[in-house]
Formats: sequence, C-alpha cells, structure tokens
Amino acid sequence: MSDVRVPEQLDEVLSPEWLTAALGRRFPGIEVTAVTRGPTVSRISTNVRFAITCAGGVPEGLSPDLCVKGYFSERTLPARHAGIPETLFYRDLAERTGVRTLRGVYAEVDGATGANILITQDVISDGGAFLDGRHPYTPDQAAESLEQLARLHTATWGDPRLAGAGWLSSRMGPRSDEGWRGKIEANYTSDTGAGVPEQVRDVGRIMAAYGALAAVVADTTPWTIVHGDPHVGNIFLDGAGRPSLLDWQLVQRAPWYLDTGYHIASALTVADRRRHEDDLLRHYLDVLGAGLRTTGVEPPSWDEARLGVRRSVLHGCYLWSITSMVDPAVTRVLLERLGTAVADLDSLTSVGS
Repeated sequence: MSDVRVPEQLDEVLSPEWLTAALGRRFPGIEVTAVTRGPTVSRISTNVRFAITCAGGVPEGLSPDLCVKGYFSERTLPARHAGIPETLFYRDLAERTGVRTLRGVYAEVDGATGANILITQDVISDGGAFLDGRHPYTPDQAAESLEQLARLHTATWGDPRLAGAGWLSSRMGPRSDEGWRGKIEANYTSDTGAGVPEQVRDVGRIMAAYGALAAVVADTTPWTIVHGDPHVGNIFLDGAGRPSLLDWQLVQRAPWYLDTGYHIASALTVADRRRHEDDLLRHYLDVLGAGLRTTGVEPPSWDEARLGVRRSVLHGCYLWSITSMVDPAVTRVLLERLGTAVADLDSLTSVGS
C-alpha cells in the first residue's frame, strides 16, 4: 500500500509537491520544481500531458514529458471504478509480463475511495502515435500486435498467483438490460451501424449470444490474463513504430481467444482480414506455443483456435454494438469490420445460440 495519498483533484496531482512524493517512490531524491500543462482530453477519464522540471535535472530513466490519467470531475467520479483494473495492471503486472505498453512511472488506487491515478511517459513526445479504425493497419503490423498478446497470454497462463485477484474477475457482464438494448438499436438503425450485415442485426439474438458467451468464458479453463478490448484504437505505435498495447480497463481472467479474433477483425479491413486471418491465427499460435511448451503446456489445437476466433469476434462486435461515446465515424468502421466477421464466421452459433 502506498504511503502517498491518491488525490481526487487534478490540481493537486499536477502540483510539484504531490509529484515529488509520488515519483519519489520510483526515483528517490527527485524534487519536482515546476509543472507545465499540455493538452487535455476529457471524456469519461481525463488525460493530461504535462512536463516537469526538477532540481538538479530530471533523474536518469525518467522522461520530463509525462501523461496522467484519472477521474477528476463531478460528472465522471461515479465511473472511476472503471479505471481500477487498468491502474492495478500497471502497478502489479505490466512489467512482469514484458508486454509492450505505456511505461508507467506511478500507478495507485485508494482502496477506501476508489480514486485511481496512472502516470506514464508521454508517447507523443517520444515520437509515437495513437491509432483508430480510420488509420491504415497492415497484416504485418497485426502479426506484431498478436505477438504482444501472445506474450501477455503466455506470461500469465493459469498463474495461481492471479487466480484470486478480484480486479481480474470477468468484465463481460451483465450487459443485457433494456439500456444496453437501446444502445444497440440506436447504432443499428442509424448510419453508425449501416455496415453491419442484415443477418447480424437481430438485437435479441446478439444479446442472447453474448450472454451465452459470457457464461462459457466464466467456466473455461485454462484461463489466462487477456487485454479484453484489443481493438485497433487500443494500439499505439511507439517511437520506433512498433505496435504496442494500451487502455487496460477490461483486463481480466479469460480464455486466450477472447483477444485474438477481435484484434484481427478490428485492425484489418474486411478484405485484408478475409485474406490473412488464418495465417495470422497460425502465427499467433506459433508464438503462443513456443512460450507455453517451455513450461510443458501444449497450445490450443487448430480446431479449438478456430472456434475461439468465432467467439472472439462476437465479443468485439457486441462491445462496439453498445458503444455510444466514441466518434460515430470510428464506431461505424469497427461495426462494419466486426459485424462482417460475425456473419462470415457464423459466430452467433458458436455458443449454441
């Protein structure tokens, strides 16, 4: 447990005094003397880029350009529980997995209030770039990001140290009440969902299928730790142009496949996915298998993997079907990609629906 209080106000977080104490956990002796705020993005969480000045210079291993993520406004405070899994991932798990992600320099949760703060090095100042569904993404890049997912899955496969962690419990539901139905109907009856194939537009059926999938996932062994929401918008390119993972709010214990098909279908155009999905799945299985066999574990069979991919695209399609707070132009792209994958792979029958 940290001896640094987790504040609820952004002004306190970005004060030299608090940053000195917080960053001092990893960089003993640091003294932050000035903070310069940069751009702010505020939707549900608030993300602020900032730069620090330190007495005697910024310590070795720490960039002066940082980014803080948290929940600071009265409007978003009720949603701050959503940030807890991501913050704990960076605090307790990210370095251990070796997965390529944001470099965290401070991550903590107040167990009493649920307040959570994540500070990472600034991707943009390092020459990196964030993506969304409108950015081009090649099959070769998808192979690289699948390697990162395989690294995550291998490093945490059935790890008994993670079996009882409450913050890694299933994040798949419930999402079946009338509020969720309304979100799906709003997307499917507007231009946002225009690219979803007709056979996928049965709202009751897709909701029932997702509920069945959630039950299957909860009972599946072996489990691993999955990202949970690895669409292309949760990929960034680091300063060297390498695909890397971010936004870990849905990190959870689940079967490996929950990430894999969803990522392939969201990252690639429909045409590229159709041409390359089998090769990409084989590549993922090769990387996963190489890691698992060092521990005496056999990787999934091809038939198991194909069934898993069918279920995975259903997971991704459902998450984007209930999405209402993202630019509709982005949602439209991902709903077309994922909805078409559900139709192509007959995913609605993959869980007996």
